[in-house]
Amino acid sequence: MTTTALPLWQVNYVETLPGDELFARVGNTPLLPLRRMGAAFPQVEIYAKAEWFNPSGSVKDRAAREIILAAEHSGDLTHEKVLLDATSGNMGIAYATLGAARGYKVSLTMPANASRERIITLKALGVDLILTDPFDGTDGAQREARSIYAAHPDRYFYADQYNNQANWRAHYRTTGPEVWEQTHGRTTHFVAGLGTSGTLMGTGRYLREQNSDVELIAVQPDSPLHGLEGLKHMETAMVPGIFDRTLPDRTLLINTEETFVMAKRLAREEGLFVGISAAAAALAATKVAARIEQGVVVAVFPDSALKYLSDRFWNEV
Repeated sequence: MTTTALPLWQVNYVETLPGDELFARVGNTPLLPLRRMGAAFPQVEIYAKAEWFNPSGSVKDRAAREIILAAEHSGDLTHEKVLLDATSGNMGIAYATLGAARGYKVSLTMPANASRERIITLKALGVDLILTDPFDGTDGAQREARSIYAAHPDRYFYADQYNNQANWRAHYRTTGPEVWEQTHGRTTHFVAGLGTSGTLMGTGRYLREQNSDVELIAVQPDSPLHGLEGLKHMETAMVPGIFDRTLPDRTLLINTEETFVMAKRLAREEGLFVGISAAAAALAATKVAARIEQGVVVAVFPDSALKYLSDRFWNEV
């Protein structure tokens, strides 16, 4: 593919390779109202961006698609190379799904304490999976991926989702415009969890360009020892290179046990069987709604609960 002088996020990629049909299904996810939970705040509308409608079942399809397309465009990713990255699960599944559609081999490093469902899914998709020390979390997985790439740079395309600008650009190109259009330009508050931070960085930048008064709320665990899979406690973790601390207006610290309660409430009160990070975003959205008189609050729900069925809290009273 030829190069261009345009910034990559302005390039309209011409998809002519196998797998285009699946790639075309990424994005355009529904925006669902939280009616029962929102009833406590009659002048506030709360919406969930339902990202489990993406092909591999999570928001990470957006970044994975953008990273793959940008790397194809630049020539960094070819079928002679293996796509390598660190993941907590969802991004790996996105790489594996879209990579298979495109004919790429995928190798991933992931903490060994990732949910059983994620490990089984990745193995089913044919990933070369390297499990790392669970006590080192995703930071340890990142270090292992960097070590593998340093030893064999000619064999791998190291996607490096935590530092790859295509990550946040995916949300600038897709999530932001979708949220703005689906709320008819009425979004007043946008809520997203911090993992790689790409969702908040990209969507937030787009929304700010449409209305500088839109408030951006970051969500992270309230402790380095937490059970919110996929989210980072930024003060004690390796901070992603794409994260700009000055962009969010506020950061809400969310408790693990309260999040587990919210996950059950969403299932039983709204019919939304969602994952842990989605429940954390919902909890943050209700906290935002409680402090404002009126507004339109949009929270990103990254995935469903299907990858967390083995978590014990579902059976706890």
